[in-house]
Amino acid sequence: MSGTQVHGTVAEGFERVREEFAAVVAEQDGQVGAQLAVHAGGRRVVDLWAGDQVSGDTLTGVYSSTKGAATLVAALLVQEGVLALDEPVARCWPEFAAAGKDTITLRDVLTHRSGVIGVDGGLTADELADDAVIARRLAAQRPYWRPGSAYGYGGFVTFALVNEVIRRVTGQSLQQVYERRIRAPYGLDLYLGLPEAEEGRFRPIQWWTATPEQEAAFWSNLPGPHSVLGIGYGLNSTPPLDQVAFANTRAVRANGPASAGGVGSARGLAGLYAAAVWGLGGEPPLLKPDTVAEFAQLHCVGADLVRGEQGSYALGFQAKGLRYGFLSANAFGHDGSAGSESFADPRHGIAFGYTRRRFGFAWSYPEHDRLAAAVYHAATAS
Repeated sequence: MSGTQVHGTVAEGFERVREEFAAVVAEQDGQVGAQLAVHAGGRRVVDLWAGDQVSGDTLTGVYSSTKGAATLVAALLVQEGVLALDEPVARCWPEFAAAGKDTITLRDVLTHRSGVIGVDGGLTADELADDAVIARRLAAQRPYWRPGSAYGYGGFVTFALVNEVIRRVTGQSLQQVYERRIRAPYGLDLYLGLPEAEEGRFRPIQWWTATPEQEAAFWSNLPGPHSVLGIGYGLNSTPPLDQVAFANTRAVRANGPASAGGVGSARGLAGLYAAAVWGLGGEPPLLKPDTVAEFAQLHCVGADLVRGEQGSYALGFQAKGLRYGFLSANAFGHDGSAGSESFADPRHGIAFGYTRRRFGFAWSYPEHDRLAAAVYHAATAS
């Protein structure tokens, strides 16, 4: 199949990464439509892609990898003293104090400890396309557990709360700050609000492939739509959220909801983390080392109330040093439900970005481990 042909370049010493990427693509029969980009030692050393209708500058939905970009906006504003992590959200947003949320802080929100993971009755697809609408609904909602007592991942709504705090404090949306302070200066191919002029580069997300028997067995083993998992993933609405249609909807791409509505390429994801830690394209690092250390610090580990599995979170980011044991303890980043992965390893000088167009069955992406390991070994070989 033509879709299995690998295109692009790798720097000397990273040939094994190309081989591993080619093996991943071949095993998927070229159906995933994947990209891989890596920065190491201050330069882009991997720029690969494969799949029909996919090139190096193809854009697609990156789902919760969006949270990495959104967290960098919050980190920048904390660094500048504009936001305070331990102030109650209700101090700048009084309506949020309703229903027992008066003590919830921005730190609680960023570490998924607020208990505000959705709303009773669910949010429609149109509502989930607009952070301001989500925020209004969440302001009246009671938490689903006592704030601060546990953590649970809020897939589609968490960063609408962060966005509203930023809007109340600065008068600008998170997306506006991201565009002005991060995306445009660093020339990143990662959008929180895709301009109409860039729509021609977008390729839609596709659902996983499975037999009817596999589908039935998988869904029968999940908790119901009104469980905390169902609420956290928008399954308690009528109809339940269609995750594929979410990213493929123009309103979502145009608005760029900060929890999961980003659109980008592997180049954009890797560039985001390179810009954050080391700088990019002649621009200085976005964050100071102390800010990187604070936001990479482990905050939550153990059982996730929503996902029902073990997890590990830093401040807004996933703790990638625990996800991949070979990375440094302060590695941080965020994956996305359609299979994107992105992170920085400050100690080893690695910024990693990966995208794919097709969901993996049961949201399983074993290639992440293989590709991350190949990159790590190439970057640290001496």
